[in-house]
Amino acid sequence: MLSYYKPILTAEMLSLLDEHAESFEHLPGAVIVHETLNWEVAYMNRLGLSQLQLSLEEVCKLSSAEYYFNYFNPEDAKDYVPKIISFMERNKHDETLSYYQQLKFPGTKGWRWHLSSTKIFFRDNNGVPLLSLTISIPIDAMHHLASKADRLLEENNFLRNNYSSFSKLSKREKTILREMALGKSSIEIANELHISPTTVDTHRRNIRDKLNTKSFFEISNYARAFDLI
Repeated sequence: MLSYYKPILTAEMLSLLDEHAESFEHLPGAVIVHETLNWEVAYMNRLGLSQLQLSLEEVCKLSSAEYYFNYFNPEDAKDYVPKIISFMERNKHDETLSYYQQLKFPGTKGWRWHLSSTKIFFRDNNGVPLLSLTISIPIDAMHHLASKADRLLEENNFLRNNYSSFSKLSKREKTILREMALGKSSIEIANELHISPTTVDTHRRNIRDKLNTKSFFEISNYARAFDLI
């Protein structure tokens, strides 16, 4: 029997955790089981506990708010948390959700990227998910995936922070924004769109006013974040 368990866990849940606990210790990553009522930790393998420098009892006593505030980057959580919620609502058998997330452990500096995969681990007799299982594996900081994930997080944050401004652009202005990001002149854009250079210049001024941009770099950020280039 596990050395500590949450009161919310039934005998059937505890039996399932006991059945798999030894196998979880041999996996190359942290294994976390959440109960889905309050989304608190119900179990974690020794690797995960050693990273947090906590006992199983201490982790299980943390509220979900305390757990995520202490160890998870709230910026990239804005991206994957809605995906997890949608995944749980779909409640499909044998479906797995994978996502990147950043964590910070005691005694370390900065966030570290992890690749995590989650599936539903236990359902009640009506098929309602009660436990989820997540395996989280750290990505080497020198690995190219880590730098790509950093860029993706930056783009996602830029998109969220600037969606309101971007939505003010007309369809024509978005087309011209794309051409601007590609470095084309007003004459080149005018020839491609069969409009006058003066009209293009007017659109360019309107785009910069709506987006409050002054540099080519800022224009390029919008074009990349909103998949125009």
